[in-house]
Amino acid sequence: MRTAMLPLLSLLAACAGANGQGPATPPPTAEGPCRDEGLDRFIGQTASAATGAELLRLSGARTLRWGAPGMAMTMDFRPDRLTVSYDGKMAITTARCG
Repeated sequence: MRTAMLPLLSLLAACAGANGQGPATPPPTAEGPCRDEGLDRFIGQTASAATGAELLRLSGARTLRWGAPGMAMTMDFRPDRLTVSYDGKMAITTARCG
């Protein structure tokens, strides 16, 4: 059983560091549905754990997903999730619910 999991773990490890590490995701602390009104003011700010925590608090999202440059993401819609994308200079480019 353990040897059967090794290829899977290798694939997961390869995906995790494709473009280097993004900002740490703060633990989900906000409750309620996500609202993206007013989050435009974060565009251009540096992506960081502190910025992510503030985005979570203001949006009311339960989870935060960081989108690194060129990173593949699922297209499933989750009303309790905030997706924040950033560029190669760690500047936030979008912050939207879903």
